[in-house]
Amino acid sequence: MYKGEEGPMSPSNSFTSNGNSGVSPVENGFDYSPPLLNSEKAIHELVQQPLLDGIDDHLFEFSEALRTVAKALRRVTEGKASAQAEAAEWKRKYELERARNLLLEQRELSSRGQCSEFNVQKAGNSLDQIMLFDENSEKCELCNGKDDICANEVLRDGESDSDSPLVHAKMMRKASFRLAWCCNGEKGDRHKHDIVSFEKGNITTAERSSKQISLKWESPPQTVLILTKPNSTSVQILCFEMVRWLKEQKKLNIFVEPRVKNELLAESSYYGFVQTWLDDKEMLLLHTKVDLVVTLGGDGTVLWAASVFKGPVPPIVPFSLGSLGFMTPFYSEHYREYLNSILSGPIGITLRHRLQCHIIRDAAKSEFENEGPMLVLNEVTIDRGISSFLTNLECYCDNSFVTCVQGDGLILSTTSGSTAYSLAAGGSMVHPQVPGILFTPICPHSLSFRPLILPEHVTIRVVVPFNSRSHAWVSFDGKDRKQLAPGDALVCSMAPWPVPTACQVDSTNDFLRSIHDGLHWNLRKTQSFDGPRDS
Repeated sequence: MYKGEEGPMSPSNSFTSNGNSGVSPVENGFDYSPPLLNSEKAIHELVQQPLLDGIDDHLFEFSEALRTVAKALRRVTEGKASAQAEAAEWKRKYELERARNLLLEQRELSSRGQCSEFNVQKAGNSLDQIMLFDENSEKCELCNGKDDICANEVLRDGESDSDSPLVHAKMMRKASFRLAWCCNGEKGDRHKHDIVSFEKGNITTAERSSKQISLKWESPPQTVLILTKPNSTSVQILCFEMVRWLKEQKKLNIFVEPRVKNELLAESSYYGFVQTWLDDKEMLLLHTKVDLVVTLGGDGTVLWAASVFKGPVPPIVPFSLGSLGFMTPFYSEHYREYLNSILSGPIGITLRHRLQCHIIRDAAKSEFENEGPMLVLNEVTIDRGISSFLTNLECYCDNSFVTCVQGDGLILSTTSGSTAYSLAAGGSMVHPQVPGILFTPICPHSLSFRPLILPEHVTIRVVVPFNSRSHAWVSFDGKDRKQLAPGDALVCSMAPWPVPTACQVDSTNDFLRSIHDGLHWNLRKTQSFDGPRDS
């Protein structure tokens, strides 16, 4: 093609036939006119012409956006790889535990003459293969995780010869159980959640079939932890009697608090079989040893039992020996009948949700630098303490501003704690199995400030603003009081480990009976009936 001729690839045709003729040339970053494109000089000038102002900034923003997307994709890839590795690790641990349990069972049967040597050798070979696969990894524990309930964990007393009869006599197996969801007395295999479905243009909600949770033991419980109300003679006498009965009649292993063990040994040397823990480290491992918890006291004893377990909590059987009990449906006079029924199963269970709280100080560089977690079964309370000024608190729910609390304080309560401090502050009574967080102000300086009930999945953040006239104070289930300075924040969300408490009848019946007996709810004299009036 000669100079000056126009072909299909000439600049004049490329700008007029590409479908963008309606776009201003200046908008594309160049200032040109079609007649000038007929000369090489014009093209040279066009190439040398600088870009319009702002193009470099857009390119920089675009590159930053691409970098952000790349980081996000890299995190997703790393997360997927981590999840796959974790799944493989769980599978390996499961196979190892299964092989070990099979080997122990086969050896025990073989010692009794009920199993052939071939089966024992087969189980041993299976375990050896898994151990060979695991020789380059960390030593695997029988517990699935430090925060998981180990339903089939085998605990040893330290002997190395597992074939000896003494070891078999001393071996303790962590009891396993299954939680099932029941409806009108009938058991279901799974928990059916509410499902919104579309059918012929109409929105319908599937009926929730789970009415009551039932616990069925898959293996008999062997270890019981007994927690008692202190400084009570009647509780102490009942504890002595219950420990003796559980050991002699039920052949169970008994754990108690160090204080209670000293009281038992002071009473008689007979109670030397009772076990306890020595420090906080051993107390954190109680959930791997204890199958059942028995509390002797009131609601405060149940709160103490929940605070002992920082992670998973074994089923709790609360006996009423306190002044007021919304969570203690069992009467101590009939403890033998109740415990016989519970140990044989199945039993109704109420899952009582807990709050998980962290304190983030103003000086913290990130939210990972925090104090906690603190687990509460009833409520976390933020108040003004001894200050005469009103509390000033900024509240957020999942990063959305809720309100500014001006008053004596704020209560963040579980549904189990709805009959405690929150009720006294004007909050509603809520069934304990309703998942939610109660947002209740304490004496607010506003007539329109009414309590709220928020869903379970939200995260609540309470901040003391810098213009606050005084500090605030926070307490967790009435304990561990801490000061909140301006700039400090309290973050609360639902904890992943609920507190399972046994029901005498079922969850709803126990709840209604507790508010009738404990609060005399809606108790009044019945209106007299004088007969129909003559018209």
